[in-house]
Amino acid sequence: MKYTPTLTGLAALVMAAGIGVPTSAHASGAVAGAEVDGVIVVSGNTCTWTGADASATPPSALTVDRSTINKPGGNLSCGGGITASLNNNPAFTFDDAAGTATTDVIDLTGKQSFVSCRYKVTNIVWNRDGATRKYVNTPFTATKVSGSFLCPGSFSAAAGEASVVFR
Repeated sequence: MKYTPTLTGLAALVMAAGIGVPTSAHASGAVAGAEVDGVIVVSGNTCTWTGADASATPPSALTVDRSTINKPGGNLSCGGGITASLNNNPAFTFDDAAGTATTDVIDLTGKQSFVSCRYKVTNIVWNRDGATRKYVNTPFTATKVSGSFLCPGSFSAAAGEASVVFR
């Protein structure tokens, strides 16, 4: 029987984000008050984080600081015995006229039990929900970069399995 870990969908967890209004810059390049919260449900397991730093607020292009998502500096947690960590600082760009946002690359490692899998996905497009700063993902496929032979070679996420909220 082939083990298919539920953690393979974790590449999308960076998608649910909330960003506040800036007041001054942090030493890390983040903007004071520009915070990112995230959530995604993967195979019935929920992964979340709160209070991550961003370099700007929408509609300006921005990056999300992975050190404020990953533990110990952040509070990324997942149900189902999954642990995850972001390997890059994802960049978001916005097209307000079209009502979309795009993420350049998400590089994520997930681990469940003794199985570790690393996946990358590029150019994820998000559709804005009305006039808010909530965006919902369009379908995408993440490709395995490294990890156990037990990890699937890729996985797909359907539209709406993740969202981003900038506030």
